[in-house]
Amino acid sequence: MERRWWKESVVYQVYPRSFMDSNGDGIGDLRGLVDRLDYIRELGADVIWLSPIYQSPNKDNGYDISDYFSIMQDFGTMEDWELLVEEIHDRGMKLMMDLVMNHTSDEHPWFVESRRSKDNPYRDFYIWRPPGRDGGPPNNWASMFGGSAWEYCEETGEYYLHLFSKHQPDLNWDNPRVRRTLYDMVWWWINKGVDGFRMDVINSISKDQSFPSAGEGELANGKQYYENGPHVHEYLQEMNREVLSRFDLMTVGETGGATTEDALRYACSEEKELQMIFHFEHVQLDYGEDKWSVVPWKLKDLIDVLSRWQKELEGKAWNTLYFNNHDQPRSVSRFGHDKEFRVPSAKLLATMLHMLQGTPYIYQGEEIGIMNVRFPSIEDYRDISTLQFYKEQVEEKGRDPQDVLEVIYKRGRDNARTPMQWNAAEHAGFTTGTPWIQVHPNYTMVNVEAERSDPNSVFHYYRRLISLRKKHPIVVYGSYELVPTDGEQLFVYRRKLKRQRLVVILNVSDRPAVYHWSEDWSMAEGRLLISNYPPLEGYGSGGAAKEMKLRPYEARVYGYGL
Repeated sequence: MERRWWKESVVYQVYPRSFMDSNGDGIGDLRGLVDRLDYIRELGADVIWLSPIYQSPNKDNGYDISDYFSIMQDFGTMEDWELLVEEIHDRGMKLMMDLVMNHTSDEHPWFVESRRSKDNPYRDFYIWRPPGRDGGPPNNWASMFGGSAWEYCEETGEYYLHLFSKHQPDLNWDNPRVRRTLYDMVWWWINKGVDGFRMDVINSISKDQSFPSAGEGELANGKQYYENGPHVHEYLQEMNREVLSRFDLMTVGETGGATTEDALRYACSEEKELQMIFHFEHVQLDYGEDKWSVVPWKLKDLIDVLSRWQKELEGKAWNTLYFNNHDQPRSVSRFGHDKEFRVPSAKLLATMLHMLQGTPYIYQGEEIGIMNVRFPSIEDYRDISTLQFYKEQVEEKGRDPQDVLEVIYKRGRDNARTPMQWNAAEHAGFTTGTPWIQVHPNYTMVNVEAERSDPNSVFHYYRRLISLRKKHPIVVYGSYELVPTDGEQLFVYRRKLKRQRLVVILNVSDRPAVYHWSEDWSMAEGRLLISNYPPLEGYGSGGAAKEMKLRPYEARVYGYGL
């Protein structure tokens, strides 16, 4: 398998609004990030993925861009960004920018022009359609954020498509001029020193131009007509050929609804499109009818998804390894146990991912075990999709407000967006002003300062995991083999690279478990590389036992021939 720097890297995602405020206005900024770069380097990450910092009205926390070539005033200036890039590179790290090319803000000059008249030169930069036969929207597609995916424009008597907020009109990628303009923008940022891109909802850029309705009902999910759309591979190959392949970049696409078969097209080893993708199978195991319908997840299903992606991409494409990001609830609350076993379960989830084949992504605060938040009122929330959901359920459907909040506690995106918890001072050391969103109330106990001073903390455990990855190529490049279990408590897998071997043993439950060693992978031959509990007698090298008793959320990794 070909060695590449982006395979061997560990990515740390920064959500700048919530990371570190340098000027006391309550909003994280680029200067604040510069001040904390040494912390990220201490953790061991190689790449910083920076969520959008472009000029934006901020209707969707920066994912509604009004100027691709300017910095949002909340975050600083272009000079601040240039200093950030310089400081990142001086520390031997790289910068990956978040790139939103499926849509822009409705305040982008292109769209302002587009809506003026049907014959405006920018009209075809977006997707406009006349009303349907009933005078309503052209079809029944629902927006990701609720309501119709079409918004009526009085000026021209037509509707424009917005798969997300009405403030985020979709660009028309079928227009060659749109594509050329976007490619030029990407080239511009590369020339300014960017080392890679995370591409937002990139598999939705190509739509079925007949725009058929989706099934029955006033509103329906139309993803079948735009996720992995008709020309998406053609357009990504064009962008790769004309821009991306000309540089040594790291590229990852957000691809909702993608299967392993899709991944082999988006991210095949020939690198004609992207280098890897974010899929969502494992973080949708607790979805019912939709994101807001919460159902219990099962360990055997998680094992199946992770194992399938490992085996079906092996030698053909490259995996991304993540549980957390700016859109997902905190993993220790979702897949772990954020009360009695917060620390061991946070460490276990880290072990599960970092020992797999692929590039690990750490979301800010994950490395200290930050958990979901339970704000008492909807007034405390900021996320556009959360507020829209609450409005629909409470104001329009009459649901009990507390019942709706209980769903938001489990699923809301603001779980990931509370300020980074740096210390036990006011506002967790994030700001000297009033934070744009409240800090998690547990910041006096869970914070970076406390974690760094405790050698047994979640933070130092992440450092040890990353160190193992950098020291032993088997962690990056080794093949994957699932060890069969009943799938109720234990997740056990093996890695192999030439004569070296690893075995990863995980008790993903709040109850003790027993693992029985196989004859060819005995504990006696292995060396304990890392564990999230203090070792007990007989757990180290040279033990003759064939049976291992595991404590709740215990994780153990043994190495052979290392």
